[in-house]
Amino acid sequence: MLALEIFAPRFAAETAPTILLALAVLTVVFGIGVVVFSRRRSTAVDAAPNDIVKVATEPHDIATPDVAVPVVEPIATETVNTTASVRDRLGKVRSSFAGALTSALTRSAITQETWDELEEALLLADLGVATTTRVLSPLRDLVKAKKIVNPSDLRLALQTEMTAQISNTARELNFDSSLNAPNVWLVVGVNGAGKTTTIGKLAAQQRKLGRTVLMAAGDTFRAAAGDQLETWAQRSGAEIVRGSEGSDPSSVVFDGVARATAKKIDLVLADTAGRLQNNTNLMEELTKVRRVADKGSGKVTEVLLVIDATTGQNGLTQAKQFAQATAVTGVVLTKLDGSARGGIVFAIETELQIPVKLVGLGETIDDLVEFDAAEFVAALFE
Repeated sequence: MLALEIFAPRFAAETAPTILLALAVLTVVFGIGVVVFSRRRSTAVDAAPNDIVKVATEPHDIATPDVAVPVVEPIATETVNTTASVRDRLGKVRSSFAGALTSALTRSAITQETWDELEEALLLADLGVATTTRVLSPLRDLVKAKKIVNPSDLRLALQTEMTAQISNTARELNFDSSLNAPNVWLVVGVNGAGKTTTIGKLAAQQRKLGRTVLMAAGDTFRAAAGDQLETWAQRSGAEIVRGSEGSDPSSVVFDGVARATAKKIDLVLADTAGRLQNNTNLMEELTKVRRVADKGSGKVTEVLLVIDATTGQNGLTQAKQFAQATAVTGVVLTKLDGSARGGIVFAIETELQIPVKLVGLGETIDDLVEFDAAEFVAALFE
């Protein structure tokens, strides 16, 4: 015990420098480790965004959730030959109609079977019973009077009569440039007819004409509709007013007109929620939207009903109900290039006296074109 007490101070004195040196070495090594670790971590963080971008540019490596994303067709800046477009893109309508006419008009003489087959052809093309009767009645009289004696002349007379049925109609879009306020075009129709896309294409066309445009996203029940419309607004250079989801569509349209007035914007394109024509409550709501749109500082100069051409005679029923609710001034017939039943044009115009003003013939902006009756009928008979 005495020995330990004697040697302890000396041992401590001799080993102290060694301990201090060891501690110093450990401190240096620990510091180097911290620096290396920090640099590696920083490098990893910096590299992460590059890795994310790389993955994002390779969609096939991503597991995409089932989320409905609004698709907006790109706005084509080039112009196309509208006449050729209509003729070329009515292939389904033409092939169906011409095929049905072939049997009736290639006989050696005009017989009762000729009339039966002509009637069937017109009905299959969706002219409807009333319009078919209206078209064929004067031709029957001409045949009885011996003014038409062979099928080839009957074919020409049929084309002339069909053209005459829908020719004396004003089809210009109503824009009152004398107003010291925005023109308001209200766009209505059932779900899936193509209202939002039609508004986007209309906006781009009107912007090309030099008019300023504001979109009012009155479809507040479908979030994707507002997003889609906003994309169209950005691409066409139009402004947009949106409301919260589920808000009163009338207030959105009213606010849109108010903003357009304050900013001296020429045209308000007002979207509305799609609705079935037999839903009384929703149709009454649409009547309110129409009424409120006219109460503000702007003026409703056009109410466009968008109808999907592939719906056939159901489109006529839609037109009747919407016309009663909103005083429709014109029809936009979409997807005409994908339908074999273009005769709905005749039924809408002759039975309801509502002009078809625009037709959709494809996906790009230039495929929404003014309807030309003579051109349309000629395309059917070519």
